[in-house]
Amino acid sequence: MEVSVSSASGAGGVQSVDRALDILEIMAAAGGQIGLSELAETAGLPLPTIHRLTRALVARGYVRQLPSRKYVLGPKLVRLGESASQSIGAWSRPHLAELVRVTGETANMAVLDDAMAVYVAQVPSEHSMRMFTEVGRRVYPHCTGVGKALLAQLPDDAVRGIVTRTGMPQQTPNTVTDPEALLADLATIRARGYAIDEGEQEVGVRCFAVVVPGAPTPTAVSISGPAARVTLESAEHVVPTLRRVAADLGAEFGSAAL
Repeated sequence: MEVSVSSASGAGGVQSVDRALDILEIMAAAGGQIGLSELAETAGLPLPTIHRLTRALVARGYVRQLPSRKYVLGPKLVRLGESASQSIGAWSRPHLAELVRVTGETANMAVLDDAMAVYVAQVPSEHSMRMFTEVGRRVYPHCTGVGKALLAQLPDDAVRGIVTRTGMPQQTPNTVTDPEALLADLATIRARGYAIDEGEQEVGVRCFAVVVPGAPTPTAVSISGPAARVTLESAEHVVPTLRRVAADLGAEFGSAAL
């Protein structure tokens, strides 16, 4: 027997899902606690609607209410995030392995999570001297290739907001610690089409990174290795490979959304 659902009911259900997801994204963007009134104002929804949706999210463990009556993201999202990260790592691994095969260097994929770059997948180089970054590691975006590629996708005001929240700690003598100098570097990255980490996170390491087009959240891929092997001249053959692999990853993101 075929069960039909009225279009009005279906539309209302989809709208509720959209609004609930908006609430989660607003909470994440708030970078911490947020009150119900501020949540309603940001979402552009009536307070009773926000209250109803928020209570449903609290009941399911996706949102938590603090003693202050403000709301934060709930612990259940951690499990979803871990599962999503594992899934992304599994299907992106063949693409990153192709990067390693062609360039000989460690390949990484990272996403922008609030104000930090988070590594979600990696395939290491076969060289005995190679770079290794633990999947799940959070790094400052101002001093890494993937981080700067991610920031370059944002307007300058958004970048200023991020570095105001995180600061720009100096990791090496090469680290850029001035916001205006960072913005100038990002303008160069946008014009050039790829980011370079010139030993800004680790001394003696160079990294090339490009964005993944069409990804649902800012995403970048990179290769990194000792500066003696990853020379500036090697960008001539490394960057086209990075762009090709990034386009393939973007196409998979697109097909997954269908």
